[in-house]
Amino acid sequence: VIRNEGNGAVIKASRPVVVGNCPFFFKIGACRHGEKCSRLHNRPTVSQSLLIPHMYSNPYMGQSSEAISQLNPDEVQEAFEFFYEDVWNELSKFGELLELHVCDNLGDHLVGNVYVKFVSEEGAQKAKAGLNGRWYNGKVVNPEFSPVTDFREARCRQYDIGECNRGGFCNFMHLTKVSKDVLKHLVHEQQ
Repeated sequence: VIRNEGNGAVIKASRPVVVGNCPFFFKIGACRHGEKCSRLHNRPTVSQSLLIPHMYSNPYMGQSSEAISQLNPDEVQEAFEFFYEDVWNELSKFGELLELHVCDNLGDHLVGNVYVKFVSEEGAQKAKAGLNGRWYNGKVVNPEFSPVTDFREARCRQYDIGECNRGGFCNFMHLTKVSKDVLKHLVHEQQ
């Protein structure tokens, strides 16, 4: 990147010149460009929402099309719902949950991301402190406050109706669906 310093000198900048806030980071709490993004990634110092990056091990990640065809969709859904219940139950120890979402995307910045929205910022703060550095399924858990508070804006509407042509590499959240019975049970237990 070349920029004019005002005195006529032209220099090569080592990083791109930052131009405003990154709309993707603001909407989904992650950006495919990561730290190389030319826009600002303003991380909140406190929020009702947490992002736990790469917590869920997507069974389709890194699999050949032949291996994917061998996966039983019912078993995959059953394993996902076990994961969902396990995470919900652990997170609800820190405060009442409003929403829990797991990304089904395959792009590096979204794969396996878990998003949770608490009723209060205090619940999110307790969960962040209580989970940081713990291990889950062979991975270190490093939760961070997320700017996402409206998951309707973060999700891919085309995916929701089965029409996303970007597949798992879409930049908006493809959220794994949990059965209504499981969700109803978890919400009822929380009350």
